[in-house]
Amino acid sequence: MYLLKKTILTIVLLWVTAAIAQTTLPVPTNIQSTYNKGTRTTSGTPGKNYWQNRADYNLTITFTPKTRVLDGVDEIDYTNNSPDTLKQIWFKLYPNLYQKGNIRAMPIKPEDITDGVRIEKIEINQTAYDTSKMIINGTNMIIPNQVTPPKQKIHLKIHYSYTLNRTSHIRTGQVDTGAFFIAYFFPRIAVYDDIDGWNTNPYRGTEEFYNDFCNFKAAITVPGNYQVWATGNLTNPNQVYTDRYIKRIQDAEQSDKVTDIITEDDLKAGNISPHNPTNTWQFEADSVTDLAFAISDHYLWKSSSLVVDPKTNRRTRVDAVFNENHKDYYAVIDYARKTVESMSYAFPKWPYPYPHETVFDGLDQMEYPMMVNDNPEEKVFDAVTLTDHEIFHTMFPFYMGVNETKYGWMDEGWATIGEWVISPLIDPTITDNFGVPQYENIGGKEGDQPIMTLTNQLGTSSFEPDSYGKPGLGYYYVRDLLGDELFTKALHYYIQQWHGKHPMPYDFFNCMNVGSGQNLNWFWKSWFFDRGAPDLAISKVTLQRSTYTVVITNVGGKPIPINLTIYYNDGTTQLVHESINAWKAGNKTFTINHLSHKRISKMELGTTYDPDVNKENNVWEAK
Repeated sequence: MYLLKKTILTIVLLWVTAAIAQTTLPVPTNIQSTYNKGTRTTSGTPGKNYWQNRADYNLTITFTPKTRVLDGVDEIDYTNNSPDTLKQIWFKLYPNLYQKGNIRAMPIKPEDITDGVRIEKIEINQTAYDTSKMIINGTNMIIPNQVTPPKQKIHLKIHYSYTLNRTSHIRTGQVDTGAFFIAYFFPRIAVYDDIDGWNTNPYRGTEEFYNDFCNFKAAITVPGNYQVWATGNLTNPNQVYTDRYIKRIQDAEQSDKVTDIITEDDLKAGNISPHNPTNTWQFEADSVTDLAFAISDHYLWKSSSLVVDPKTNRRTRVDAVFNENHKDYYAVIDYARKTVESMSYAFPKWPYPYPHETVFDGLDQMEYPMMVNDNPEEKVFDAVTLTDHEIFHTMFPFYMGVNETKYGWMDEGWATIGEWVISPLIDPTITDNFGVPQYENIGGKEGDQPIMTLTNQLGTSSFEPDSYGKPGLGYYYVRDLLGDELFTKALHYYIQQWHGKHPMPYDFFNCMNVGSGQNLNWFWKSWFFDRGAPDLAISKVTLQRSTYTVVITNVGGKPIPINLTIYYNDGTTQLVHESINAWKAGNKTFTINHLSHKRISKMELGTTYDPDVNKENNVWEAK
């Protein structure tokens, strides 16, 4: 009988193991076609035929604070690296979010409604283009009947202008009478990729962005009493700063200590920049997805730097630029510096990839390459978590060029787990569960959609949980399952394959499988594709000869880690932990055998990162 039972058990285990190994992810036809074309692979790596187009921008900008009018000349060298002959060119006109009559998903005050971007003149390959032929539909602009064969370049020169929003600050706009954060300010060519062709998704204010990796040169002209901070390196400091401030910037770039580059006394003295009616600030940034800039005539500037790559001794400068009345910002330089340090050495343990990171005191909570636009916060908790969340976006989406218009969770989920992990490293008193209650509130309900639902198809109630908490928990649980060392190895494999490119979800899933040496499809499918709810229950507890047998039932179907806190009669507690591996076989129950020579008074399921839609079945009390 024993041998028969053993044989049956072996057969069952082999069957379960085979079932796990054969778990496959549902692949849409447009994704499958990338494997057939050889642009992507089922192992997660870019295929031998992978390509991406690029545009190099030379921007000449004049911004007038009094009128908020931005006048620009946008010169673009666009290279078609695809195998396709492009029959038209799609552009993004992001300021048209504020255009009269445009469809948007965020409210805008009447005083910010404009006529949108005014396209005054276009030249294509040094030949004037009839602008009456272009098509503008909201934030999309199309130049039709413009043929660009494979491997060919096209040169465009666009003269344009628009009025920056004064209120309704959605990622860009006026901060106060002497401070402005200016982003998405130029006509840019949309992404043409191997999955969908042109990215035709309109910008409605909720979904974010998808841009190619480009080289940027920007000449930004502002009144002489304004300072400018931007993506990229300032290439003409001698023309816009007096010698004292050049020296301070250079000192900050080589010092671990905090340097006061612009103080209250400096602002009063007014000798920061040459006394010209206007100054032109020139910036360059290589291989980034966007360029943003900010200006102010009254902001302080604190700066520091640190070695982010000990192999090369490369340093990153970290800046906090802010209104002196916002006292919380005096500590932001420390939070920002510690974030860059933590990202480089703790999570994701990847050397910070860019030469500087500027935290600008603005009216939003938004990331841009090498910059963030963060509103002031009264509480330390809020200031720390906001700072590290937005800076963490440096890796996702900027170093990893994900398509946020379709897969917002591929960047926001990472910033969420980054916030959870890094915040306690900055301030050990912080316990951050951002995103967890939001998922708990909607889990299993009609509005709870799978994470793999395209971002632009999410309902209002599921937009935030599917973008932040749910994917953040997914990453968190896999990290717990694999352990920090193996998880980091797998994550680095993904980063190595796809930084500077455009990964999609399947590239991530497959890279993590290969990088970890484990087939995690059972979890990817359950957590990212399937419905269900986070709901574990203590369904049965028995005691026999000092061994407590505890049966945990996965009522909701989602693979949540088991965290069972045991309360003893003597007042002590003990945590029993099982990773999501407890549910790998598709089982509905998991049994814990706990040996204890002390009497137990209570058991309770759940910790900070364990959402549970029904906590009433989480507690067992001895009778």
